[in-house]
Amino acid sequence: MSGIEQARKTAEGLGHSPGFGNEHSSEAVPGALPHGRNSPQRSPLGLYAEQLSGSAFTEPRAHNRRSWLYRIRPSAAHPPFRRVDNGRLRSAPFTESVPDPNRLRWNPLPEPEPGTDWLAGLWTLGGNGDATQRTGMAVHLYHANASMTERVFSDSDGELLIVPERGGLLLRTEFGLLAARPGEVALIPRGVRFRVELLDECARGYVCENYGQPFQLPDLGPIGANGLANARDFLAPVAAYEDVERPVEVVNKFCGNLWAATYDHSPLDVVAWHGNHVPYVYDLHRFNVIGSISYDHPDPSIFTVLTSPSDTPGLAGVDFVVFAPRWLVGEDTFRPPYFHRNVMSEYMGLIEGAYDAKAEGFVPGGGSLHNMMSAHGPDRETFDRASAAELKPQKIDDGLAFMFETRWPLTATEQAATATQLQRGYDDVWQGLQRHFRS
Repeated sequence: MSGIEQARKTAEGLGHSPGFGNEHSSEAVPGALPHGRNSPQRSPLGLYAEQLSGSAFTEPRAHNRRSWLYRIRPSAAHPPFRRVDNGRLRSAPFTESVPDPNRLRWNPLPEPEPGTDWLAGLWTLGGNGDATQRTGMAVHLYHANASMTERVFSDSDGELLIVPERGGLLLRTEFGLLAARPGEVALIPRGVRFRVELLDECARGYVCENYGQPFQLPDLGPIGANGLANARDFLAPVAAYEDVERPVEVVNKFCGNLWAATYDHSPLDVVAWHGNHVPYVYDLHRFNVIGSISYDHPDPSIFTVLTSPSDTPGLAGVDFVVFAPRWLVGEDTFRPPYFHRNVMSEYMGLIEGAYDAKAEGFVPGGGSLHNMMSAHGPDRETFDRASAAELKPQKIDDGLAFMFETRWPLTATEQAATATQLQRGYDDVWQGLQRHFRS
């Protein structure tokens, strides 16, 4: 059986624990999880008790993130880390180029070299903030054609929101296994170790590295108690462990650089756990879209799946927004996204189909960057078609796009600003917009 076939078989029928932000608990071996206390004098089954904290101890209870892990070896049992090459992975602060007010758009990444795994295939497009100050975010792309074998990755700088566009991923984490396929997203909290195995011959997608406050579900306000992303649709893994006594490379991203150490065992050896600092997978097709049923259409903030709050209420460090299948019924309304200038900066990607504001040039695996106050909106072809369309109920069901929206400008890396896949003629999509003014 090939590695891909084995990964697919493993991914079939995985168990989950539903609910976002819940206090989950799971044990792979009955009796492994202690009851009545977190750190007994002697943990069950000879395991080591260890707390993984994703927030400061004294943060408010509603924002506190931590999990207790019961593992075969404690995380402290490892040799020194050594610096290794960062490859095409970059981190904030992004100082190798300057923020660009121009509208930018990229085609998908070129095919990777044979034997490129998910970690080696990470390619940084840009970002903002400072990883050492735990502020801001980064946009990465990945393209891989090999599974990670005998190595594990963790990110001390931030949590990772993984958005597959082509090919499924099997994520072996300290907490258990998750499968993320195109149309689904996976959220790996800060510091959680994991390995990525491919479910198909190649895999391609996007990653938002969030240096700031952990993602949470947005407040619903006047929407009420229900809508947008439902907490019950987020799936956490159930405990599964590796009892492996052989060399495993553990790579840690720390303050923008990669460090590696060779363990004599697998660190994915957690037999039981409980807490709320856990990974998730979420199916974007389950998003409960809210929209207008009279005229106009609300701002795209109604499409927010997850948000990372900042120190200013309502101003996100980064929002994850999805443009999922939906009905448009507005009367006397220009239905595609309107022309717009925004204090927020927007990176958009496309998972499948087409985006209703761009008739051509914006393809799955590609992306666009509109920095703050950069004028953008539908291209000429989309504007002409929508302005003359018969306004009957319309179902948009042939596309799945998303946006990483952030409070600060995104600075493109040098490799992104000079990439062969950068579309040099992107501005041309608006040049055909004609004068229609009549005095």
